Amino acid sequence: MSLSCSDCFSDLLCGEDSSSLSGDLPDCSSDLESLAYIEESIAGFIEDERNFVPGFDYVSRFRSHLLDASAREESVAWILKVQAYYGFQPLTAYLSVNYLDRFLYSRRLPQANGWPLQLLSVACLSLAAKMEEPLVPSLLDLQVEGPKFIFEPKTIRRMELLVLGVLDWRLRSITPFSFIAFFAYKLDSSGSLIGYIISRATQIILSNIQEASFLEYWPSCIAAAAILCAANEIPKLSLVDPERVESWCDGLSKEKIISCYQLMQEITVDNNRRKPPRHFSQLRVTIRGRVKSAGSSSSSSSSSSSFKRRKLNNRLWVDDDKGNDD
Repeated sequence: MSLSCSDCFSDLLCGEDSSSLSGDLPDCSSDLESLAYIEESIAGFIEDERNFVPGFDYVSRFRSHLLDASAREESVAWILKVQAYYGFQPLTAYLSVNYLDRFLYSRRLPQANGWPLQLLSVACLSLAAKMEEPLVPSLLDLQVEGPKFIFEPKTIRRMELLVLGVLDWRLRSITPFSFIAFFAYKLDSSGSLIGYIISRATQIILSNIQEASFLEYWPSCIAAAAILCAANEIPKLSLVDPERVESWCDGLSKEKIISCYQLMQEITVDNNRRKPPRHFSQLRVTIRGRVKSAGSSSSSSSSSSSFKRRKLNNRLWVDDDKGNDD
């Protein structure tokens, strides 16, 4: 059974300007005109996607240990567990990680026993869920699956406002999911395998977002590589030449796609090297000018003596001993 291009892409489009990029496709006199419109939209996404990813030197900060790759991996693992727990859409999880990475590129978090990054993770997941999910758990209910800290709703809302400011309120990001239906159609124009290709490519994308190495590739590149990996598992499509992917749409980089595809294959084959996420005992964190531990009158009962609590003012993060904005 064959599908028209409009059937394949009716829910494809997303972008910063929702008034022009979302909603129903315009009436076209033929599938050819509809496909031309979609190709133009995809080309626009490729042109604009650089505005929704961290800067080019973000990956190098992990390699030079200016940022902690293992801490990021742990945060992303928690986001994925909550996504699975509540059955959120894959896009919700991906957006959460996208917000987290864009924030970390632009704003340095204090090193405070891990709770600032956990707070950022909760805030990013909450914002993404509000963008994509019809039903969103309360901020307390969102903190499931063994987080190390539990934050009060008003604390999370403050962090959400900080994230919104740093991201300039640009939450409708361009992601690999903006491209995979279009690329799947390019690979299988008959439509007979599109459902499996999209589903498998989605699994591959989510399974790799913990890896900091993929941050050097843009969303269109990740989508194309994931489609190739999915096709490689189908005998009918396993001989697809990766070098031909560049012809799918203007603006694609053959070298980048092949490099991402090879990395994706290595990690997909070697998933056993991943360590299972650790579970931590829960610690309630209340921030009212100072941080308190639930069930304890002393900060020393919930952290090491060398760890100094940080205060929160209207600018958010302030060191107790420095008194300066971080």
